[in-house]
Amino acid sequence: MTGEPAIRAVAALDDDLRRGMYTFIRAAGRPVTRDEAAAAVGISRKLAAFHLDKLVDAGVLLAGSQTAGVRRVGRAPKVYRPAETDIRVSIPARRPDLLAEILLDAVLADGDDARQAALRTARERGTDIGAAEREQTRPGRLGAERALTLATALMRRHGFEPARESPTCVRLRTCPFHPLAAKAPAMVCGINHAFLTGLLDGLAATPLETTLDPRAGECCVELRPRPPS
Repeated sequence: MTGEPAIRAVAALDDDLRRGMYTFIRAAGRPVTRDEAAAAVGISRKLAAFHLDKLVDAGVLLAGSQTAGVRRVGRAPKVYRPAETDIRVSIPARRPDLLAEILLDAVLADGDDARQAALRTARERGTDIGAAEREQTRPGRLGAERALTLATALMRRHGFEPARESPTCVRLRTCPFHPLAAKAPAMVCGINHAFLTGLLDGLAATPLETTLDPRAGECCVELRPRPPS
């Protein structure tokens, strides 16, 4: 989403209540009812409905009816989920996505040497970022729990939207490299995996490992404790 639609989307989110509900709905990982959104920010259901519909009009949320698993008489409750769209505002207009596509096409066209160089560079960049975070936070020797917490915070800042699926598993709900991942999933997922592996290396998060586990609409990587050797 760019241009005027993106500006309208940003304007709609320039409100604490709307931004709070949008953040809550993104974090939920499932459709959210008006009652749930209202409770999340502490307002009435009627006021929440007004703000939620503004976010739908702006294109950042999608509205539907909750039908699965609901037994009730009358109309099914309205639910909201994030729209699958990127919001980009740049004045003047910039196109880093076009450059990324050109570079990806060049890597794919140039054979194994270029692909291995891309994977190596991704891992090195992740290592640099992880090492910088470790230098700043100085966490000492990391156990699995502390490593997951530290890695989760760092990945959240880089747009992965990590979520704990269990006490020992972090699933990444968003791929920051979308839509390039849809164009060349094997290459981009490999780069993503190499980057996050390097990030753990830089953090010295040795109790953890990254594994490829692609799921529709989510990032292809999850973090788990390394199995005993």
